[in-house]
Amino acid sequence: MTSTALLDERRAADVAAQLAASEAGPDAHLSSAAPPAERGRLARFFLGSNTDPAWARPALWALLAVSAVVYLWNLTVSGYANDFYAAAVKSATRSWTAWLFGSLDSANAITVDKPPASLWVMGLSARIFGFSSFSLLLPQALMGIGTVATVAAAVRRWHGHAAGLAAGALVLVTPVAALMFRFDNPDAMLTLLMSLAGYCVVRGIETSRGRSALTWMVAAGAAIGFAFLTKMLQGLLVLPGFVLAYVLAARFNLRTRILHLLAALVSMIVSAGWFIALVSLWPVAKRAYIGGSTNNTLWELALGYNGLGRILGGSGNGGGGGQGGGFGGTAGIFRLFNSQFGTEISWFLPAALILLFAGLVARGRAPRTDEARASLVVWGGWMVSTALVLSFMEGTVHSYYAIALTPGLAATIAVAGREVFRKGQLDGVLGVAWRTVLGLAIAVTAGWGYHLLSLNASGWHAWIRWAALAGGMAGAMGYVALGVAQKNQTVKKLAIAALVVGSLSAAAPSAAWTVGTVNVSHTGSMPVSGPAVAGGGMGGMGGGQMGGTSPTGTDGAQSGTTGKAPTEPTGTAPTGTNSGSGASTVSAAGSSAADGNGGPGQGESSSNSELIALLNKTSSKWSAAVIGDQTAAGYILNSDTAVMSIGGWSGSDNNVTLEQFKAYVANGDITYFISGGGMGGGPVGNSGSGSEISEWVAANFTSTTVGGTTVYDLTKIA
Repeated sequence: MTSTALLDERRAADVAAQLAASEAGPDAHLSSAAPPAERGRLARFFLGSNTDPAWARPALWALLAVSAVVYLWNLTVSGYANDFYAAAVKSATRSWTAWLFGSLDSANAITVDKPPASLWVMGLSARIFGFSSFSLLLPQALMGIGTVATVAAAVRRWHGHAAGLAAGALVLVTPVAALMFRFDNPDAMLTLLMSLAGYCVVRGIETSRGRSALTWMVAAGAAIGFAFLTKMLQGLLVLPGFVLAYVLAARFNLRTRILHLLAALVSMIVSAGWFIALVSLWPVAKRAYIGGSTNNTLWELALGYNGLGRILGGSGNGGGGGQGGGFGGTAGIFRLFNSQFGTEISWFLPAALILLFAGLVARGRAPRTDEARASLVVWGGWMVSTALVLSFMEGTVHSYYAIALTPGLAATIAVAGREVFRKGQLDGVLGVAWRTVLGLAIAVTAGWGYHLLSLNASGWHAWIRWAALAGGMAGAMGYVALGVAQKNQTVKKLAIAALVVGSLSAAAPSAAWTVGTVNVSHTGSMPVSGPAVAGGGMGGMGGGQMGGTSPTGTDGAQSGTTGKAPTEPTGTAPTGTNSGSGASTVSAAGSSAADGNGGPGQGESSSNSELIALLNKTSSKWSAAVIGDQTAAGYILNSDTAVMSIGGWSGSDNNVTLEQFKAYVANGDITYFISGGGMGGGPVGNSGSGSEISEWVAANFTSTTVGGTTVYDLTKIA
């Protein structure tokens, strides 16, 4: 048995002894009855400890069962979800090199513009079960269940079963979590890894044994390292809260605490650095170009396009009021409450901020190692640092990034709410003041939920928002008022009942939006949560109302969400009804006329069966070359071939120069060049080599039309 397990049992035994002594009276020491033997490890896992309340473990399993239903129910409704990542997963099933580096195509022309950790998991799932919508999205759903369990377990250790269940439930009913744990973007794995790191930090802080604490902190560093390999710098946003909490509250002298943190830093560097080193050492000619980078290195991608570029704006990342403003609203302190982010994450954010401040005040004079305050620093620090970065970043920002807030926000509410509730048990004015704070948090949540539903779905089950408002306000006021006479046990029970009713009512709007999210299809590069609501939708890049339907996209951008399930997730190759202009046609059932960088979407129709059949007849390394990742992804998903993307996601990557392309053609490595692609129907290639290659192909090869798409046969010189 580990030292931490022994410590847990000692704590449980102490609590049990105190309870027994208080109930048995002064002669209890005369009894010779031995306490019941503790259950074994496996029995404790399923049934809980002997000292746990009878309801605790069944309630936890019920929470996880509901989580499984929410995240797994009708999982394939979204088909391949984001075709960009789905294509890379399909390629991973055909080439281990493509799997290792996260290549978009199985012939390794270019990688996706993120590190491949999440693709490793989805790729293995697709290899085991066969590539399909279900095998693609199953790992994401399991990561969602794992996140709920991890957050609940972390909070339970210091704050009890009820608080742990509340934290897990809050993760479950947050809409952006339901969206991304059923989607193939890297955010699901990122969120789980950060949650695991938070759990490890909690374990490291609580133990008084140096070796055990060191082990837990090294594990936390490893989790953050793999979070970096999932979505780069976003995985590091939790570090301020984690570091501060360990420095403040770990049970060791300052020198030991610093050494433990340095060990965690080394672990993080090794966990992330091994792959960066592998990419640098691997022969460039034998791996794919690192998509999104300017010099074919993962490190530059981390610091540039996918790092500081996201925060500060710049090349490929827009700027203040540009792309960042278009997708996430204007940068500023209220961004997370705007029409883009509001229904994703803000349902409980006001309450979390109120309770975080109150909780820190409540623990103000506690000892340095106080676990409640340390917990608020861990989870509250996570929430605040992530919220501030998302609010003020000037580069590309999507509303679904807010999933990274969810565990910190949920745990903060559960921990701080418990502390404020305990203070509310005080007599007199102080007790009234603390109960008022908790009542205010509930009332504000109910009111904000009413506002969000009124603004974004006024005609959608209107009774939900009215019931939530009435129940939340009544419950909050009833708790505050009845608490005055809490010495009366009957009245005290009524006050607790009012608190429960108010809390559940206040959470109802977010829960309803979550249920609506799992019942509709979400596709493309800019998914948003919510039900299929007539008149809903994001309303273009300027950001009107945000709902769950597929909007008209009159401003050239769509949410990538539809309220109609695809009949068969066969992928989404473009129709290609263009003549080399770079424009692409989007079907009525498709999504995302413009992607996160202004380019053509991935939710386009796969109706060009004639062209797909032509590609499948080829035997060359790449059946065809196209401009842009999004266009290539559709053809990869619908054919059984590798398709070369020129220019990467934004069209500006120089992954293939004109001279290299000429050499590929001379060697017979590419059979066709499919015209079109590029970004947003503009000039193909943007600042990359796409324009040069397109011009060279048009000047030297004869075009033909296949199913409405302009195609050049590169085996026949004009």
